[in-house]
Amino acid sequence: MTALLHERVSAAARRWPAAIAIVMRDRRVTYHQLDDASTRLARTLREAGCRDGDRVGLLLPKSIDAIVAMLGVLKARALYVPIDVQNPAPRAARIVDACRPRVILAAASAAPLLAELRAVSPFAAEARVGWLGVPPPAEAQAAGFTQDDVDAQSAAPLSISGEPEARAHILFTSGSTGLPKGVVINHASVAAFLDWALPHFGYQPGDRVSGHAPLHFDLSTFDIYGALSAGAELHLVPPELNLLPGKLARFIRERELVQWFSVPSVMNYMARMDAVRPGDFQALRRVLWCGEVLPTPALIHWMERLPHASFTNLYGPTEATIASSYYRVSGVPSDPAANIPIGKPCGGERLFVLDAEKRPLPPGEIGDLYIAGAGLAAGYWEDAEKTAAAFVPAVDGNGLMYRTGDLAKLREDGEVVFVGRADTQIKSRGYRIELGEIEAALGAIDALQEYAVVAVDRDSFEGATVCCAYAAKPGRELPAAELRTLLSARLPAYMLPTRWAALDGLPKNGNGKIDRRRLQDEVFAT
Repeated sequence: MTALLHERVSAAARRWPAAIAIVMRDRRVTYHQLDDASTRLARTLREAGCRDGDRVGLLLPKSIDAIVAMLGVLKARALYVPIDVQNPAPRAARIVDACRPRVILAAASAAPLLAELRAVSPFAAEARVGWLGVPPPAEAQAAGFTQDDVDAQSAAPLSISGEPEARAHILFTSGSTGLPKGVVINHASVAAFLDWALPHFGYQPGDRVSGHAPLHFDLSTFDIYGALSAGAELHLVPPELNLLPGKLARFIRERELVQWFSVPSVMNYMARMDAVRPGDFQALRRVLWCGEVLPTPALIHWMERLPHASFTNLYGPTEATIASSYYRVSGVPSDPAANIPIGKPCGGERLFVLDAEKRPLPPGEIGDLYIAGAGLAAGYWEDAEKTAAAFVPAVDGNGLMYRTGDLAKLREDGEVVFVGRADTQIKSRGYRIELGEIEAALGAIDALQEYAVVAVDRDSFEGATVCCAYAAKPGRELPAAELRTLLSARLPAYMLPTRWAALDGLPKNGNGKIDRRRLQDEVFAT
């Protein structure tokens, strides 16, 4: 199968033209309609001046139009750059200034943000604007084109093609300096994962799969191109359901989804709120998660209620494209405090657990986790220094490897176990403490709805201060003193947090993960 992502979707359209490709709320499109619409957009982009390798910014909420835009940009041999429409204008401007888009594709709902961007960013002001869907009022429009101009184009296939190593998109992630980092993803890197994942998980035409992740988050890459390469139906989850576990469960139930894929915090929230019924989701065959640790009690909750489904833990940073390892949980864990491995490499990937001198460590010893193989990103956008620091020669002499910043250890059977972030192993009161171990212990306390442990550096002799933010289940009163007592039954005294914050809910970032930086900077700042 071709490595070019848009050609995979076009091939599916030729095989199953009348099949439903994408559904969101009450709107749905067939594969034929999707392919034609993206071709018309590609022609419009080329007429607007887009050339090979140009960037196209996407100021589009999660929608069918946004996926049409992605495919249209790829057909025009450009790179798409998803920009979260919930971003404040200064952060969005930093992304625009970094990638310098030739065109910005926008929805009417993004008109206020675009106006702010054009006022503060010269690159936003210079870019042509294409309004997809219903255009905004005339006074909000910038020079460019509208949906009517796109619809007037021919749907005849374009004659241009690309190389598998061509760049497909740039995903901007948080940077430690406060500047977003642009991770450049090639067509071939995504294709390599799909070539392993689709047969491994048994994708079939007509499968109804979830599209939960935001479109600027790399998990959505699997949602989109996995489904649309296989002739499956992609059911985009409306973002407003994310904080409504009962409605998320109803979505899975009523859409008769075959596959659910999300970050663990969503699954944990649904478990804590008891949204999954015994024997629920009868059509569901696959439950996948990636992006952070799923608390084992939440996994037990799901597995006990859905004995008919398989459960797979996927692991991998954005820099390694979607996922690099997998672990299928064969049976309901007996120990709620047990760690679920991240498993073995996906096809075409290699994992290394190394010491400080980059020497392989034997099973049981904790070291730095590195990834090599077909999924590696092309580096960071226009940042050769940062790319060279993160992507280093592989210890087996075969290409490059990426230092994840995670700590891991090998088991005797070759499975890899995630231990925690290298930057979450702190020293406090003379002891080395892994914050992930404290969170694992919190996960076994039933009264909690959600929780997070962070360290705040006080520049004191005692070292970092361990802080715990938590939200109790609705209707439960859980004073910090009581929680500390419960936790002390599971951890030694030196590992117990010294600062506590009981919240109604923990802050989340744009990807749905707990925003630990906000906890450090706002909740525990003083």
